[in-house]
Amino acid sequence: MTTLTHLLKRIVTAFFVTFTLTTPSFAQETVLDGLFQELKEADEDNHMRVADRMIARFEQSGSAAMDLLLRRGGDALEDGDDRAAIEHLTALVDHAPEFAEAYHLRATAYFRTGLIGPALDDLRQTLVLNPRQFRAMFGVGILMEELGRRSDAIAAYQAVLEIYPLEPEATDALARLALEIEGQAI
Repeated sequence: MTTLTHLLKRIVTAFFVTFTLTTPSFAQETVLDGLFQELKEADEDNHMRVADRMIARFEQSGSAAMDLLLRRGGDALEDGDDRAAIEHLTALVDHAPEFAEAYHLRATAYFRTGLIGPALDDLRQTLVLNPRQFRAMFGVGILMEELGRRSDAIAAYQAVLEIYPLEPEATDALARLALEIEGQAI
């Protein structure tokens, strides 16, 4: 009986620890679920506003210090300093390995420096941590095109449109690829 009581106490403790540690992320997911639904139902007038709100959520790590590193990495990218961006974002990944947006932004920096393998790996990790990160899916599509893998690029762009039906870049990429494929068939 003592062993059973001890086991039950351990299970209850594990449950409360798990619940306490995941409640903020659960709340974050609930907000994101609502935004994803809004994005699916959005029209031409408001889809970009909804997407921007989602992106703003993706960029929140929950830590002011980590958000600062993300901002520094993003600023370095905007300034065209891809190496500095990689350094800031690598520090961020090291300190916050569960923060999907750190990998996503670093993938952009890697791609811009010609490091396709590391870019793909970071996009993979982004999608492991945030499977609905449509910008990372779009990045996969771009990289698949770079590698000459059109069917994989098409699949990535279609995945973007399942989440964000009015995403203009994915729509344009699919139309462009359809024309290329059509031109080959002629």
